[in-house]
Amino acid sequence: MYSYTIVQWLFFFYFYCFFGWCFESTYVSLKEKRLVNRGFMRGPFLPLYGSGGIMMLVVSAPFQGNTLLVYLAGCVGTTALEYVTGVAMEALFKVRYWDYSKQKFNFQGHICLKSTLAWGFLTIFMTEWLHKTIEGFALQIPMQWMNVIVVAVSFVVVVDFTLSFNAAMELRDILIKMEQAREELQRIQKRLDVIIAVADEDIRNKHKEISEAMEKQRADFMANLEAYTKQIVDGFQEQAEDLRLEIKELITGIESGLDKLKELLTQSPAEHLEVLRAEMNELRYKYRFNLEKREYFSKLKGFYKRNLIQAHPSMTSVKFKEALTELVEKAKKER
Repeated sequence: MYSYTIVQWLFFFYFYCFFGWCFESTYVSLKEKRLVNRGFMRGPFLPLYGSGGIMMLVVSAPFQGNTLLVYLAGCVGTTALEYVTGVAMEALFKVRYWDYSKQKFNFQGHICLKSTLAWGFLTIFMTEWLHKTIEGFALQIPMQWMNVIVVAVSFVVVVDFTLSFNAAMELRDILIKMEQAREELQRIQKRLDVIIAVADEDIRNKHKEISEAMEKQRADFMANLEAYTKQIVDGFQEQAEDLRLEIKELITGIESGLDKLKELLTQSPAEHLEVLRAEMNELRYKYRFNLEKREYFSKLKGFYKRNLIQAHPSMTSVKFKEALTELVEKAKKER
């Protein structure tokens, strides 16, 4: 078993944070063909690697001398740490800073078989070679200097972690607000579809009423005309005066019908036009407000938030996928 002081454990933790940052940043930079400051923090530290390094040392300590058990302990211990960290970070920040969903034999995208096997080999590498070298170097440092180094690095790490944590929380809030704005825009779209459908139905009903009214007026006119024509033929002389009066009444009736028809034609196609107009104005205001709100939150103001996304271009989010994709694209343009 390892017998270190708290200061020495912290020294090893910081070293493996730095070692992990060097490894991860180099790998991603070569892959992206550009310099990438990888990690949750902005400084050259990756806490997951530091925690993983300590975890490898602790879980493998009882099995030193047995390579197979050291390998298995590293697989299990480090994979458990990776899973817990991934779940906790997603629950807290609403995004995944790594995602194995496309890898074979993955579990919830937080861990996968390939990564687990790699952790086992890395545990052997650490315990059999790397840590022995680092341990020999650390034990040669006088304790007073060790204390100074650890305190100084701790101060830098705490400040950096605090700023990074706040940036991640602000990024989470941005994603939530952008998603809320998107959902409100969707509700506006659905309400507009309903309004358009109702207005369209009202217009069709009005057209039907107009057509029926015109047809009735035409039918009444033709029926009356036929009746009075027959009366003219049967006895024009006897009924001349009465006929003139009835024709006058007919003309008056027709004119009245035409006036009603004209009024019907000039009516609003929707009975609730004023109500719909007011609602349309309200929806237009909500649309502009939520559009501007989404645009404002997507500007990524702040060095830490912008670089947090640029350092993790492959980060994902199940619930806020569209908002995160938009932020990633804007971060790429500002790079």
